[in-house]
Amino acid sequence: MEARVGMVMEGGQRTLNADGVAAKFLVQNTHQLGTLHQLLAGGIAGAFSKTCTAPLARLTILFQVQGMHSEVAALRNPSIWYEASRIINEEGFRAFWKGNMVTIAHRLPYSAVNFYAYERYKNLLHSLMGEDVTGNSSANPLVHFVGGGLAGITAASATYPLDLVRTRLAAQRNTMYYRGISHAFSTICRDEGFLGLYKGLGATLLGVGPSIAISFSVYEWLRSVWQSQRPDDSTAVVGLACGSLSGIASSTATFPLDLVRRRMQLEGAGGRARVYNTGLFGAFGRIIQTEGVRGLYRGILPEYYKVVPSVGIVFMTYETLKMLLSGISNY
Repeated sequence: MEARVGMVMEGGQRTLNADGVAAKFLVQNTHQLGTLHQLLAGGIAGAFSKTCTAPLARLTILFQVQGMHSEVAALRNPSIWYEASRIINEEGFRAFWKGNMVTIAHRLPYSAVNFYAYERYKNLLHSLMGEDVTGNSSANPLVHFVGGGLAGITAASATYPLDLVRTRLAAQRNTMYYRGISHAFSTICRDEGFLGLYKGLGATLLGVGPSIAISFSVYEWLRSVWQSQRPDDSTAVVGLACGSLSGIASSTATFPLDLVRRRMQLEGAGGRARVYNTGLFGAFGRIIQTEGVRGLYRGILPEYYKVVPSVGIVFMTYETLKMLLSGISNY
């Protein structure tokens, strides 16, 4: 899911995406950075990765909302190349990056809230679990898991309106209901009320736990197996490969929630009639009834294609920025 669920680990930073989305595993090198530099490096790396993979992200959203309205349902099941060609012919090449500016604007505050919340939750969990755990707290996976989940929920809730606006901008085709970020915010608040900025939040938060659980478990299992079989392989290669595979596993398991979230985010956009009036589980039932179980996985292919480059770009960009910022801080 694009509402990113992050975990900042002791000795390095690992970001687990619940936006089905890509899983990013950032392995610490020999240089230590302060909190501000970590946030800056993580935010820039995430923004750069999102910009590079924005065409695939927009294709995912457009496929996810097929079937929601009659004119979109008429597209049936076009291929990725067919839809990409349509975007270029009808909207222009720049249209692949619709909504990307708000995605970039989302990265730094999300990273900051997530980082701060994780440290606070981690300290709270340490105190609740007592001195016996505190002495070896950095190795306790329960602290990382629960703290990461709570931090992800906090960060996703705090920055959710930006995610909703991004979806609405990216889902626009030829008819432009929103002319930009500020116009989208003002229009949604005027037409749908302030709570309109939080449509689909329930599906997002519901996916946080499973996404982190799957990503964390698959990553740790793959890394353990890999290192037992090939202990001399590069840590960076292991992290990139295991991160990509765990991201694919997490995306597959939580994609239906992400699809429902996207559709609920678009409820009432541009004055359209509401499609799903029976809540989260009612939306699931309607999609299965009208589109079949396969309808819950519309757009999964571009999501898969996005995982590996997203992990690689973040991994390399973050490590490069860490080295640069470490060099600057030494002067």
